[in-house]
Amino acid sequence: MLTKRIIACLDVRDGRVVKGIQFVDIIDAGDPAELAHRHAAAGADEIVLLDITATHEGRGTLIDTVKRTAATLFVPFTVGGGIRSAEDAAAVFDAGADKVSINSAAIARPELIGEIGSSFGAQAVIVAIDARRGQGVEDAEVYVSGGRKATGLRVVDWAREAEQRGAGEILLTSMNTDGMRNGFDCELTAMVSKAVQIPVIASGGAGSAAHFADVFGRGKADAALAASIFHFGVTDSRELKAELAKAGVSVRLPC
Repeated sequence: MLTKRIIACLDVRDGRVVKGIQFVDIIDAGDPAELAHRHAAAGADEIVLLDITATHEGRGTLIDTVKRTAATLFVPFTVGGGIRSAEDAAAVFDAGADKVSINSAAIARPELIGEIGSSFGAQAVIVAIDARRGQGVEDAEVYVSGGRKATGLRVVDWAREAEQRGAGEILLTSMNTDGMRNGFDCELTAMVSKAVQIPVIASGGAGSAAHFADVFGRGKADAALAASIFHFGVTDSRELKAELAKAGVSVRLPC
């Protein structure tokens, strides 16, 4: 049985890690390099750094922040935000990233997925989807620009297209549950997981080990991402994995 991955996320603005609730009410959480090292040492399988205002501000990723954070890590490191071309991706890889996450730029020009994949491999390309649902999960819509703009695209349709264009993974964030700590959107995650053959990373709503177990089981997720529960000391990956193992979830236990 493949192990389920626990991923710590660093949402970065102006060189600092921040965290909000449903993409608003942003508060400071600390230095990205320090937090990345702490989360990796505690047993996180991967670290994701998302420059959350790069697209909205029309600029590239903060390369110096990426370099400084990568220097502290010994686990896979994904970087997203402001990557609009294969050249932008190359700069992020040169700075120490193992994977890139693309969101708004992939919607604007879907060929970008294949362009990055052809140079660096599909395993290095994650397509991030920020999803907001109304009454029915089937009508969940894709948002871009840090959750500011609706696209009119249905989430499951875009996930399938991203896979067809060469994405190696989908990072699915539920805007409805983000930062609430009431649990992942398992219904949304399961819908996307069943629609594609590539791994799906669940994001948005982590508050306890039970929530992770639920999204790995009912939600069919291959990995789950969290931010605030790690940043603010609710738990760490070591404690979380121990609880998941007791619940029968296959995870890689830290040394």
